[in-house]
Amino acid sequence: MTVFYMFIPMIVAIIVQKGIYKEPIKEPLGISFKLNRWFLVAWLLPPITAFATFGVSLFFAGVEYSPQMAGMFERFKYLLTPEQLEQMRNQTSILPIHPIWIGLLQGLVAGITINAVAGFGEELGWRGFLQREFAYMGFWKSSMLIGFIWGVWHAPIILRGHNYPEHPVTGVFMMIAWCILLAPIFSYIRLRAKSVIAAAIVHGSLNGTAGLAIMVVKGGNDLIIGVTGLAGFIVLVLVNFGLFIYDRASTKGPVTLQVKPDA
Repeated sequence: MTVFYMFIPMIVAIIVQKGIYKEPIKEPLGISFKLNRWFLVAWLLPPITAFATFGVSLFFAGVEYSPQMAGMFERFKYLLTPEQLEQMRNQTSILPIHPIWIGLLQGLVAGITINAVAGFGEELGWRGFLQREFAYMGFWKSSMLIGFIWGVWHAPIILRGHNYPEHPVTGVFMMIAWCILLAPIFSYIRLRAKSVIAAAIVHGSLNGTAGLAIMVVKGGNDLIIGVTGLAGFIVLVLVNFGLFIYDRASTKGPVTLQVKPDA
């Protein structure tokens, strides 16, 4: 159900672009497979932010490092039967390397394959269609508006327990704030890469590696730890600040001052 939900923005964008505007899809919405270094940034930035979020989480009271993954098993006990949980413990105990590194590898592979395909379902709508429609507002205002819409769009699945199972109602507002913080990063990568495909990759990589931030963390709750918790918010603020500084110093000209996408 969640995967199908991700393709709704793409479907709507295509209907409006072709059915109402009577315009082509590929170039106006930034569908380009011409690779550049920003595709690599899109792929690797999410796991970097996940590990950074893990580090920030440890500064909160009651949160501690747990290499035995006690916190993860504690969270899974509400989702699995005791037998399934015990089987999971046994399987992780015999792995040749720590599960977090296996999770990193799996997340990166998924990020540029199946997750990127699902991510494209959203990104053609957000960073393809809406990025162009709101370009007249400027980078920051358009990104925040897209982020707000993006966050509200998540509300139905958040209320069903996705991302914030302990606080589904508060989670709706957390998700809106998170998407507003995340949107400029996605938009920046899309503009620098001159491709909505790069946005799909960063989306896919994020979905594939977000769990790394809580895998070896014990304590806290879904409003505090994880990439969608307060710890993740802090990291996103820092990433946005870093992009702002980088953009101002870029010899290619600041993307954040553009009033319309290059592609």
